[in-house]
Amino acid sequence: MTIAAAAAGQRAPARTIPGTPIFDGDAAQRGYPLNAMCFSFNSESNRMAFRADEAGYMDRFGLSEDQRRAVRSRDVPGLIAAGGNVYYLAKLAGIFGLNVQDLGALQTGMSVEEFRAVLLSHAVTDRRVAA
Repeated sequence: MTIAAAAAGQRAPARTIPGTPIFDGDAAQRGYPLNAMCFSFNSESNRMAFRADEAGYMDRFGLSEDQRRAVRSRDVPGLIAAGGNVYYLAKLAGIFGLNVQDLGALQTGMSVEEFRAVLLSHAVTDRRVAA
């Protein structure tokens, strides 16, 4: 995109990676209520309020029906498609006893063990004893 095109209000074409949801400005806007709700889980009292009344808690943040459905069904790909950012979703996952590797496994359709093995197969490690 040229500077003139940007100045005229034209947008660059959306970036695509086949099979990978892109978290861009559009996804951030779409996911704002969901991500704001997940951010609120930094507070134990908010986590307790969510556990006590999921529907009421989602009402407080104005989640869309797609976001509500994904939360109710614990559908990680659905949460991401609804604009969820994995870093915020990790806070929601924690309420359900899941960690980021669990989210990655759910997102890719792998078992946690398979997902870990894939991560480790791509890892480059350098082990040293600190002086």
